[in-house]
Amino acid sequence: MKTQIYNFLTRPYIVVLTMIIAPVFGFIDRNFVFFFGLGIAFLILWGSNFDWSRFGIGKKISKKTVLISLILTLVFLAGFYVIIDPLLQLFLGDFDLSSLEDIRGNLVGYIVLMIVMWIFAAFGEEFLFRGYYMKALAELLGNSNKAWLLSAFITSIYFGVSHGYQGAIGIISSFLWSFFISMLFNRNRSHLLLLVLVHGFFDTVGITLLYLNKDHVISDWIQHMF
Repeated sequence: MKTQIYNFLTRPYIVVLTMIIAPVFGFIDRNFVFFFGLGIAFLILWGSNFDWSRFGIGKKISKKTVLISLILTLVFLAGFYVIIDPLLQLFLGDFDLSSLEDIRGNLVGYIVLMIVMWIFAAFGEEFLFRGYYMKALAELLGNSNKAWLLSAFITSIYFGVSHGYQGAIGIISSFLWSFFISMLFNRNRSHLLLLVLVHGFFDTVGITLLYLNKDHVISDWIQHMF
């Protein structure tokens, strides 16, 4: 049974089928879109006897990995918080963060969200979107450098649309974020955990600013300059 499930789910076209079917669950709850894809990925992981390297996890986290992830996080923070997001806000308005508003000044909510973020956003999204979707699509498209680039573009669009609940600006910003971090994965296809750390550290800053009610400080300052 286990082998049969694994053999079926690892057929080349299944990743495309998964990406097509998953959004249907959005009519029930947008979170089901994510968990459906994640469920398929974990079934494949289970069927492979937990061969994490199949999803790009071939290297352990070291002190060097943490240091590099912190440096990359600073680059991403500067790029998005100071340049990309403020420019997008000039034309598209603010992010719709209504689903997160209850953590402002709420320490318990902040801690709970931080735990959920590290498990499901930092690890879960990277495992699903880069480790499964991007990697499987690239292999389906021929596993060449062009195939990986096209896969990064396709999955980034998919990632951006999945953040549609944040408004148009959320879709575009998330698309750009996903594409940039996908390029990191493309350069080192066996070090998904580096992306997990960058994702986690980046979101940690965003959630902390939201908790402190300081999430508009940088964007307001940039807009006042114009």
